[in-house]
Amino acid sequence: MRNIHEILAEYWGYEKFRPLQEEIIQSVLTGNDTLALLPTGGGKSLCFQVPTMAMEGLCLVVSPLIALMKDQVQQLQDRGIRAAAVYSGQTKADIDRIIDNAVFGHLQFLYVSPERLKTEILRERLPKMPLRLIAIDEAHCISQWGYDFRPAYLEIANVRELAPNVPIIALTATATPKVAKDIQEKLSFRAGSQTLSKSFVRPNLAYVVRKAEGKIAQLHRILERVPGSAVIYVRNRRRCKEIAIELVRRKVRASFYHAGLNMEDRSARQEAWIKGQIRVMVATNAFGMGIDKADVRSVIHLELPDSLEAYFQEAGRAGRDGNKAYAVLLYSPHDKERLEKYLERSFPEMDKIRRVYRALGSYLQLATGGGLGEGFDFDLTQFAETYQLDAIVVHHCLKVLEQEGWLAVSDAVYIPADLQIIVNKDILYDYQLKNSKHDQILKIVLRSYQGAFNHPVKLKEKQLAKFLKISTGELRKGLLSMHKAGIIRYQPAKDRPQIVFLQERVPAENLRIDYAAYKERKQRQTLRLRAAVSYAESDVCRTQQLVRYFGERDAARCGICDVCLAMEKSGYTHKVHEELKVRIQDLLADRPRHFRTLVDAIQDKEADLVIQCLTYLMDEGFVTKDDAGLLHWE
Repeated sequence: MRNIHEILAEYWGYEKFRPLQEEIIQSVLTGNDTLALLPTGGGKSLCFQVPTMAMEGLCLVVSPLIALMKDQVQQLQDRGIRAAAVYSGQTKADIDRIIDNAVFGHLQFLYVSPERLKTEILRERLPKMPLRLIAIDEAHCISQWGYDFRPAYLEIANVRELAPNVPIIALTATATPKVAKDIQEKLSFRAGSQTLSKSFVRPNLAYVVRKAEGKIAQLHRILERVPGSAVIYVRNRRRCKEIAIELVRRKVRASFYHAGLNMEDRSARQEAWIKGQIRVMVATNAFGMGIDKADVRSVIHLELPDSLEAYFQEAGRAGRDGNKAYAVLLYSPHDKERLEKYLERSFPEMDKIRRVYRALGSYLQLATGGGLGEGFDFDLTQFAETYQLDAIVVHHCLKVLEQEGWLAVSDAVYIPADLQIIVNKDILYDYQLKNSKHDQILKIVLRSYQGAFNHPVKLKEKQLAKFLKISTGELRKGLLSMHKAGIIRYQPAKDRPQIVFLQERVPAENLRIDYAAYKERKQRQTLRLRAAVSYAESDVCRTQQLVRYFGERDAARCGICDVCLAMEKSGYTHKVHEELKVRIQDLLADRPRHFRTLVDAIQDKEADLVIQCLTYLMDEGFVTKDDAGLLHWE
């Protein structure tokens, strides 16, 4: 077994591990099932990548996001590590080749979506792979208590039957204690398993909530006062563009990013932001996952997210380099009203769900009884316009169908065109003589791409068309013509989300969902929304609120959030708080007291300070009030 510190230095160029990484890696190398709870930016991927390299076998990585899989595979390949991913939209030939490479030991990492674990090809060949570790990224998706539950994740435990002695590492940045326990149960963690958790406290990250109506003006003031790279999160695509244009008008180097842009634009803007050519990126939540940029100085939310899990993950993209950074929420009472309306729309009535499901079958030209395991390109906006449906309602209906296990909707991902010549050289030469208009294309392909006779090669269509001095459309037309003629096998580039049917299509009237689970999901989302609103409206230390939500009860006040700074200004310092907390605990341990009696009993401190501390202790559950109005220390 190779030395993990040598691997870290050789492939990643680091001299030492971040806090807790080494303990997690040692747990995996010992053969333990391991749950790793690390905040955003804590370096989760190294916790399964390094031990895999040390054990010299294959790691099966399960991840819900295609874009994240592709990024990690590219990063590994850039380091000379053999990695590949299987996801919706690839050809069967590509999938077959990649899985064969895993079987024959040609890969060190195989990334798959959870839906892939159900496929016959993977289940049949998995026992033949030199499997050393199974890594579950975004593991909170497996829990029914999690904020992003995905039924396909429940299939992961079944993989253990095919590889019973292979350890599992589950990783997440956003698990409450209840979710953490559920993850271990759902993954059938074995005796001796370990849960390793790093504190969710980020000492360098100042959480700030500003009550604001004129959000754009306040946003501009923040960007003036806090120099450096920034991300601004908004809820919809239209606002992305509007705000970016307004910032540019105010002389701020800004751009916008959302899933509706084509892949070339998304990649170009992301790259420009990473390199510092663009200072501010205005984005939906489609932006940021897996992006390695440590020097983000501020993350600003113009609207309150619908859960603290989402907020914590997005805000945590600031200050990964350990230097001072800010996570700012611009909040107004209207945000709460909008979220409550959004919550209602998130759980559509059954007749709307059936209507969308019926229209989906027509749109994809899918017969009843067909579709099982098939993937289809899908444009939500075009679909909604075609059937005169509200795009937001469609989005939520698809989410319900996904959570009920009828289908899976993947994120938009760019899959480059590929080509393979499937005739011998003599037949190809004869074809070139008879088809002069395609001759030049074939000559350039043969000259530019080695191995096109032996295996599919990835085409850079835009670059190829430019070299040939023709349009991309003309190039694709020529390639499709040769494909139909049986000279080449050509797969055009894709840049759309995919819908995969996990069950055969049924008549819409036969569509069924679990109403009890549906109702429970709505109740849980209501509680998450209330927790998010409480965070915005409470006068308790922001860091304490966030980390206690994730089960960290003993965190001290951070001293740098807006609440703590206001307390310090009023004379309510950390030292005063701790002194008063001890005094209140002692007095209530002696006997229960009424609020005013307790305040009056501490005569050497100003009443306002005592009330402030007591209010905090009651908000946080340290002090409770009984039916008679007496206060008790819990």
